[in-house]
Amino acid sequence: MKDLQEKLKNPVWHSLQEAHKKFLIEYDGVKFYNPEINNFGAFYNPDKTKNASNEYSKKVEKFFFVSEDKTPIIDSNTIILEKKINGCQMVLENLIDVKITEKIILLTKDHIDEVYDLIWLVMPGFYQKRGFEMGKFFGIFKEKKLIAISGQRLQTNDFIEISSVVTHPEHTRKGYAKQLIYYTTKEILKENKLPILHTNRGNPAISLYEKLGYKLSRDMNWWLISKK
Repeated sequence: MKDLQEKLKNPVWHSLQEAHKKFLIEYDGVKFYNPEINNFGAFYNPDKTKNASNEYSKKVEKFFFVSEDKTPIIDSNTIILEKKINGCQMVLENLIDVKITEKIILLTKDHIDEVYDLIWLVMPGFYQKRGFEMGKFFGIFKEKKLIAISGQRLQTNDFIEISSVVTHPEHTRKGYAKQLIYYTTKEILKENKLPILHTNRGNPAISLYEKLGYKLSRDMNWWLISKK
């Protein structure tokens, strides 16, 4: 059995090995999410990513390989590397208390469209509606409109990743993200799992995560691949 630190080094791989196994598509030992859920892939052996990428690209126009320190090999005749996003992983060390002043609710399938619309408003790109199936989502409403959310994404038997932390542009700087991250972190701890985060290197939000008790643990990079 892989220990926690080993899983954290390759979180997409182990999520698809465990909690998200039902979303797995695999080609020659390279693991991918069903693109209706998510467009992440993971590997241990870069020599296998060339053929696997060609196969997966038949299902999706763009996708990411997620890796701490390995570079995927691709077939430049059929696909291209658009960019490498230099990211990092953060893990909870000691949760620092935050006063909850807002009503935070567990979102249901009835909120899927609102979640999708809010994420695409703030972070247009790769979130799929069925990404809602990856974990729990929590939200804050104002005047019956969803204005801030946090969600769960990658997860194994040992950890759950907090993701999709989004606030409507008209409601920023009010502490909603801080409260949602804190609330989601506590919900993960109730499951006896380690809360983790991923973000870009240099993201100003890192200071917020650190104030909540998270610490930088390792690089975690995203390689964006697309069809030619």
